[in-house]
Amino acid sequence: MYKVYLKSGKEESLKRFHPWVFSGAIAHFDGEPEEGEVVEIYTSKKEFIAKGHFQIGSIAVRVLSFHQDEAIDSDFWKRKLSIAYEMRRSIGIAENPTNNTYRLVHGEGDNLPGLIIDIYARTAVMQAHSAGMHLDRMEIANALSEVMGDKIENIYYKSDTTLPFKADLYPENGFLKGGSTDNVAMEYGLKFHIDWLKGQKTGFFVDQRENRSLLERYANGRSILNMFCYTGGFSVYGMRGNAKLVHSVDSSAKAIDLTNKNIELNFPGDARHAAFAEDAFKYLDRMGDQYDLIVLDPPAFAKHRDALRNALQGYRKLNVKAFEKIKPGGILFTFSCSQAVSKENFRTAVFTAAAMSGRSVRILHQLTQPADHPVSIYHPEGEYLKGLVLYVE
Repeated sequence: MYKVYLKSGKEESLKRFHPWVFSGAIAHFDGEPEEGEVVEIYTSKKEFIAKGHFQIGSIAVRVLSFHQDEAIDSDFWKRKLSIAYEMRRSIGIAENPTNNTYRLVHGEGDNLPGLIIDIYARTAVMQAHSAGMHLDRMEIANALSEVMGDKIENIYYKSDTTLPFKADLYPENGFLKGGSTDNVAMEYGLKFHIDWLKGQKTGFFVDQRENRSLLERYANGRSILNMFCYTGGFSVYGMRGNAKLVHSVDSSAKAIDLTNKNIELNFPGDARHAAFAEDAFKYLDRMGDQYDLIVLDPPAFAKHRDALRNALQGYRKLNVKAFEKIKPGGILFTFSCSQAVSKENFRTAVFTAAAMSGRSVRILHQLTQPADHPVSIYHPEGEYLKGLVLYVE
């Protein structure tokens, strides 16, 4: 196994169990590891400290283990996946008769940096964000089959847009096991078509499950606007919550088609819902004040730190329009899924938008990602989803 030696003092974050080694912390290599290989990490005093997947780039090693005698083999993957599944089962997310949609592996949050696995009924969708996880995909799939048994029948691999393009890996999406086209899964008793073939992420925004459930509690008798609706998750929950009307808006005609299918799947022929394929800002500009519950769940405005300033301007502009148009006594669910945007940055952007609108605004809830998207206490960067529920006078 190739060895990586750190510069003096650069082992401190690893001693605190942070799972990343940045390229600038490396003094030299013993050998020339290929991208995706497992390497051992040593301090400047040649003391073992961790092992993980090597990758060319800013994050040079993603740590898999802090134990020198722990081999990264099939038993390792089975052990890690078993721990992840048991956690979801123990908190009532897995093996829940009303819910078969959840995240089984959440990267660093499950001590498997670079790996995402979402479960949709009997299909697991696996996504690699590192070369190492891509190279180990079949071993991981085999371990997943052993751990889950007959709970899953299909494993779909979807990493063509998530792997580092400089690695020249040329990944192909496709089934590693099985091949079912049945793509209907259940979330808290509601049914959804999951587009893991061509949809965003793994095909569904699993991370908004608890926030959708919260919206259902506020929906009764309200007129709801679900902006950036994607597959219509918030819309479906709003319908079950007895909303007076629900309008879904997304710039993607394909997303609108999927939203309409999900509404029809749960509420066939229900005239309370309408969907519009239109730019969000244009829709907000032309709409009146007919809504008293608005959801703003935009895509990540900032993929990296360099885009932070423009992202914050985007959040301010978006929220100002919502504050200006929402009815008195209205409720605004507003989110950011940009990891580069901190909770403080997002809250400041929304605060500024409220001040610009001149409305009196109170915070009802401060939201984040659900328990099946855990954040390692040693890797706070894993908390990416921020949300506020606001009461607007």
